[in-house]
Amino acid sequence: MSKKVVMIRKIVVMMMAAILSLTMLAGCGGDKNAVSTDGSTSMEKVIGALGEVFQNDTGISFTYNPTGSGSGIKAVQEGRCDIGLSSRALKQEETDAGLVGTVLAYDGIAIIVNPKNSVSNLSLDDVAKIYTGEITNWSKVGGKNAEIVLIGREAGSGTRDGFESITNTKDACKYRQELTSTGDVITAVSQNPDAIGYASVASVKEEVKALTIDGVAATEETIKNGSYVVQRPFILVTKADTPLKGAALKFFDYITSADAKEIISKAGVVPAN
Repeated sequence: MSKKVVMIRKIVVMMMAAILSLTMLAGCGGDKNAVSTDGSTSMEKVIGALGEVFQNDTGISFTYNPTGSGSGIKAVQEGRCDIGLSSRALKQEETDAGLVGTVLAYDGIAIIVNPKNSVSNLSLDDVAKIYTGEITNWSKVGGKNAEIVLIGREAGSGTRDGFESITNTKDACKYRQELTSTGDVITAVSQNPDAIGYASVASVKEEVKALTIDGVAATEETIKNGSYVVQRPFILVTKADTPLKGAALKFFDYITSADAKEIISKAGVVPAN
């Protein structure tokens, strides 16, 4: 084989390696002028507000992909985004795999019904009995004689995981519908006078009614002091062996700083900082 051919092959190999490196860099958030987030639909309001201010102040592009907590965690593992968003604490197997969770804020999970429903308060025990099928009629908890329609989130949802963990109903809920976003749950409950569902407090709108639980309403104060018991953390997920840098690091540092506290509070959740 001639020296010329060998040299050409070496050049081709070097070019292919360079292209591969650039592709990997782009896929893992290597763009210094962009930061990508992926995950919890419940975090849409707070992460959107933070991302908008950050983008306006820095000129750095911000993207949010609302795929759900489980998908966001997987996206970080696979290097498809800079920061994952989870509305549940990381599981042992996830931390064992090298993922790190940083609490951004605390969010109450509102138990919601249709505004036409006369029920305004449930005990946490009532909620658990309703979702496991032990209580099936609204008349058993002070409402009208009507079958309770159970609305919830899909498997892998951080909101569902948080709700079922707090109510001790994991893998025991008798859902009529399992929906893929917080907005879908709110819409379904708003359209059915006999439905009950759960959603992030920050996402609750006027078309549904949030119940008090054991007489306690979900407010920033009750979530902060722990008296409203149906609450969970909003988590930023990163990889321990892949430190953030560039735009992603700037974004992470900003949203976890005291400067972001007011924006987080206005989004309806309680800042962890």
